[in-house]
Amino acid sequence: MVSRTTPGGGGAVAVPGAHPRQRPRLWLLDFYGTAVGKKAVMAITGIVGLGFVLVHMLGNLKIYTGEQHLNDYGEYLREIGSPIIPETGTLWLLRAILIVAVLIHVHAAWSLTQMNRRARPTGYQGPRRFVAADYASRTMRWTGVLLALFIVFHLFDLTWGPANPNFTRGEPYHNLVESLSRGWVAAIYIVANLLLGLHLYHGAWSLFQSLGWNNPRFNLWRRYFAIAFAAVVVAGNLSIPIAIVSGAVD
Repeated sequence: MVSRTTPGGGGAVAVPGAHPRQRPRLWLLDFYGTAVGKKAVMAITGIVGLGFVLVHMLGNLKIYTGEQHLNDYGEYLREIGSPIIPETGTLWLLRAILIVAVLIHVHAAWSLTQMNRRARPTGYQGPRRFVAADYASRTMRWTGVLLALFIVFHLFDLTWGPANPNFTRGEPYHNLVESLSRGWVAAIYIVANLLLGLHLYHGAWSLFQSLGWNNPRFNLWRRYFAIAFAAVVVAGNLSIPIAIVSGAVD
């Protein structure tokens, strides 16, 4: 209830049912509050993730060019922009962008799940027929959770070192070989990358639709792109633990 001045100079009177005008929110927050907005944000942050995993895989493939090349590449990442930017400054900026993108991506996925549950609180009463959805899309949530756990292990293993008994700071080649020489760790990386392939495939396929770039004439090419992208990243990543365990790289 708010007060208003009556015509003719009368005093202020209470007007029932009226509410103070609320300050408008940013349009971006209003857009993100919708299902369409969350899907668009997931697509954009997904593109950031796709770019990262591709570049990360290509960088790791330098292990095949020798120890010095991979170590030089790791040192280059720490010195990007130096001396204008302090050492590791650009690297931490890129890490911050990636971390924010991942957090927003996870939040958007969780929010969409909650919205779907509120829209269909009782679930399906009969058998579901997955006409448009395939195995990758149905396991998207679980692969996302498992990949998040793997990322934490990966950081402790090859970035910070506590999970790698022979970790040596500044020597990525040594750390990678020492870590993946352990059979159980190599198995974790292989399984994680297979899950990553499922996640990448569905993500690369669905991001076009989330951004409104959906046309029956291009759907076949979208699927080809999703398959090719996931296959290239997974093949490159899987080759490394297999090469180390087999002794091709030591």
